[in-house]
Amino acid sequence: MAHDPPAERWKPSVTVAAIIERDGRYLLIEEHTPEGLRLNNPAGHLDPGESPADGVVRETLEETTHRFTPTAIVGVYLARFQRTGQGGAPDEDVTYLRFAFCGELGAAVPGRSLDTGIVRTLWLTPEEIRASASRHRSPLVLRCVEDHLAGQRHPLALVQTDASVGLGVGPG
Repeated sequence: MAHDPPAERWKPSVTVAAIIERDGRYLLIEEHTPEGLRLNNPAGHLDPGESPADGVVRETLEETTHRFTPTAIVGVYLARFQRTGQGGAPDEDVTYLRFAFCGELGAAVPGRSLDTGIVRTLWLTPEEIRASASRHRSPLVLRCVEDHLAGQRHPLALVQTDASVGLGVGPG
């Protein structure tokens, strides 16, 4: 049976997240969102021309002021989010494809400040993260922590970035 092509091609938003544990606590960020003040893993959208591993290094630096070295992939997640339109705007329906990495948190970069919208960083126990689920930016915050706690690790080589991704990208 033939299918009619969609009027517009579906494109999930690709994001990266850092799952960082130290002494039984996980590093989360508190950020302003359209839904209010929320907790999230250090995370953000993949930029054109970068690999997922490069993206998580950049996002972690922007949101925590710390260097990050990915050592493994915790998982790849697909999640849908629906946001009610504000001020007469249409509702927003977004699907996120998240690459979650664990790794080593390095030193803070002197003179670096938190990205716009990030209020602070917090080190929370798994129990505190579970108890704050109503404040999470998405269900993936807890899911990634739970998968990390369960020992889920995949080699970085699982995600390959072809050299063509970096071609022709740069200041215009």
